Amino acid sequence: MRREKVMRVLNDPLAQELLHSSLLARLAYNAIDGSPRVIPIGYEWDGQRFVVGTAVNAPKVRALRVHPKVALTIDTDRHPPHVLLVRGTANVEIVDGVPAEYLRASRKAVPAEQWPAFEAQVRSLYQQMARIVLVPEWL
Repeated sequence: MRREKVMRVLNDPLAQELLHSSLLARLAYNAIDGSPRVIPIGYEWDGQRFVVGTAVNAPKVRALRVHPKVALTIDTDRHPPHVLLVRGTANVEIVDGVPAEYLRASRKAVPAEQWPAFEAQVRSLYQQMARIVLVPEWL
């Protein structure tokens, strides 16, 4: 799918509503053994790509390095359902500390009064994290 068409879909008001909501996404990928997996994940949408932070030793990190093609969905449970379906290629890099995108994505789910404790705990747990970037190739 051409980049212009991808961006046109992503700029649609319904897509924007989903992208900027507090909903979790579901990431589909193939495990090391080739079997399918779907997991709920928090993410940040930066206007061009999805960014996810996770533990360096998370199973998806190793799997995405072997099988980087993924699908991602953000959807509602009301009727009629609102659904954004995305396909692309994931890029994984190990970074020192906690990625800013991970913290911003977490703010969508963590109540304000719990944020200071959450952030302190995350920063104390992770000396490094995996930063997963997904640039949409199809919607």
